[in-house]
Amino acid sequence: MSRNALPRYGILGRHKRPMGARARRGIFILPSLLTVGNVLAGYAAIIAAQQNEFARAALLLGVAAVLDNLDGRVARATGTTSSFGVQFDSLADVLSFGVAPAFLVFRWGMESLGRWGWVASFLFLICGAMRLARFNIQPAGGDKRFFIGLPIPAAAMVVGAIIFYHPQPIVEPGLAVSVLVLVLLLSGLMVSRLRYRSFKSLDARGKRRSFLIVGLLALLLAAVVAEPQVALLSLSLLYMLSGLIPRRRRSRHSGAPATAAQDGAALADAGTGPQAHSARDGHEI
Repeated sequence: MSRNALPRYGILGRHKRPMGARARRGIFILPSLLTVGNVLAGYAAIIAAQQNEFARAALLLGVAAVLDNLDGRVARATGTTSSFGVQFDSLADVLSFGVAPAFLVFRWGMESLGRWGWVASFLFLICGAMRLARFNIQPAGGDKRFFIGLPIPAAAMVVGAIIFYHPQPIVEPGLAVSVLVLVLLLSGLMVSRLRYRSFKSLDARGKRRSFLIVGLLALLLAAVVAEPQVALLSLSLLYMLSGLIPRRRRSRHSGAPATAAQDGAALADAGTGPQAHSARDGHEI
C-alpha cells in the first residue's frame, strides 16, 4: 500500500477513527482514572485533617479504598493491565494509605505527644511503603489466597474506622499513648510474616457456595447501612486480628505442614529474583 493510500484520521483526514479503537482506548485509561480518583481522595483527606475535619478525612480514606479495589478489578476484567498501572497504583497507595492516614492519626490523636507522635506516624508511613515494596517483588508462584503481612489499605482502614467512630480529637495523654501503641502495632503487622486472607481468591463457583457468599455480603451491607461506625470499626479490627490466628499449610516438597512465618520467609527470599507479577494481578485487597 502506498503512503497516499494509508487512511488518515482527525480533522484534516478523510476517514474517522474506528469506533472500536476509540472505545478500546477509553477502556484502557479507565483503571488509571480510578487510580487518579484514589490519589485525589487521599490528598483531600490530608487537607481535611489539616482543617480538623477528622470525620470527613476518615470517610475520604474509605473512598480511596473503594477506588483502589476497583482499579485492579476493572483492569483485570477488561484485559487492560500494564506495568505502568502497577507502578502508578503503588505510588498512589503510598499517598492514600501511607501519608494520609499517618498525618490524620497524628493530627487526631498524637499531636499532644510531640516528637513521639510524629515519629510513630512516620513509622506507620515507612512500614507501609516497605510493605508495598515487598508485595511488588514477591514471586507469582506464591499462595495467592493469603497476603504476607497486613496490607497497607487494611491498616489505613483501621485508622479511618476508629476516627470515623470517634472523630473528636484526643487530648488526654493516656488515650494519646493508647493511639500511639495502636499505630506501632499496625506498623509491625504490615512488615510481619503473618498471613492475611486475600478475598479476591475466594471461589464462588457452585450454587450453594455462591448463595452463601451473596448472603454474607448482604448481611454485611445491611450492618454497614444500619450502624456504619460500629460495623466498619468491627470489620476492620476483626481483619487486623485475623492475622494473629495460627495457620498451617502443606509444604510443597515434603508434605509437612509449614508455619506462616516459614511461608513468609520463603516468599521474601524468592522475591529477590526477577519481577514475576503480571500487571495489576497482585493488587492488594
